[in-house]
Amino acid sequence: MESDLAHKHKTKLELSVVCPLFNEEGNVIKLHEAIVKSLKKMGRSFEIIFVNDGSTDKTEERCRQLSPLTLINFRKNFGQTAALDCGISKAQGAIILTMDGDLQNDPEDFTKLIKKLKEGYDVVSGWRKNRQDPFSKKFLSRGADLLRKFLINDNIHDSGCSLKAYREECFRDTHLFGEMHRFIPAVLKIQGFTVAEIEVVHHPRKFGETKYTWTRVVKGFLDMISVWFWKKYANRPLHLFGGLGILFSGMGSLLVLIMLILRIFYAVPLSNRIWPMVGIFMVLAGIQFLISGLLADIAAKSYYDGERKNYTVKDVIENNNS
Repeated sequence: MESDLAHKHKTKLELSVVCPLFNEEGNVIKLHEAIVKSLKKMGRSFEIIFVNDGSTDKTEERCRQLSPLTLINFRKNFGQTAALDCGISKAQGAIILTMDGDLQNDPEDFTKLIKKLKEGYDVVSGWRKNRQDPFSKKFLSRGADLLRKFLINDNIHDSGCSLKAYREECFRDTHLFGEMHRFIPAVLKIQGFTVAEIEVVHHPRKFGETKYTWTRVVKGFLDMISVWFWKKYANRPLHLFGGLGILFSGMGSLLVLIMLILRIFYAVPLSNRIWPMVGIFMVLAGIQFLISGLLADIAAKSYYDGERKNYTVKDVIENNNS
């Protein structure tokens, strides 16, 4: 039994490259060539996983011609986070490398990411210090970065960079959803994994169109709030909601008590005053917060049992002929 386990460990792939694709027909062939060239130069065993996120152009057709490659086709567009989650769950490498499919990330940076990872880190994130994007995209990203540092402070300059390296154990109990791909370092740091960052090359987009829109900004903001909540109160939501409940109930009770004192001892008429109603409302709101905290505490204990997925796969095509 021990020899079987040792053999399995010995033959385990060293590197897995996971790349989500959505309408990147002009990029996939050059992207695959660049990835293969970089990985072969390192002399390590590897696999390449492309996740076709419901592309409506010829992305799937172009990918079917490539080898070595594992191609996962979604039935429709589920988003970059779902594509990453699916590709990572399929990956067999001890180190998982992720990148965008628009040729703006450079596979030559894989070596630097892995070198930094070997210094003892669990996650190494790329930093597009000299970012080659339109001003509007950089402006929105900069605003999101400032808000992210205020709320979750993951000590990363550029969490939105998809070029990252992870040890495979990072995802044994981690599932991605929503627009969480931007906050993977923060999520893993909350779980106790060590995170580092290095500068990487960023190229201007040559083919295809950017998928970054204002709707993704809104979704990203909401998911940022979710990460903040889980960072602070994942294991104790009752502390947040219960605390608010006690605060509101206490303030409401104090206000009602003041009104009663004014009415009983000073004969102050209350029929034309709104404050008694405000006090009663605050007490009821406090009770509601407390009940919500209890329900959230129960829900947190059964959150994401590890079997649920927020995407469906149409097929998986493995073409590993050399």
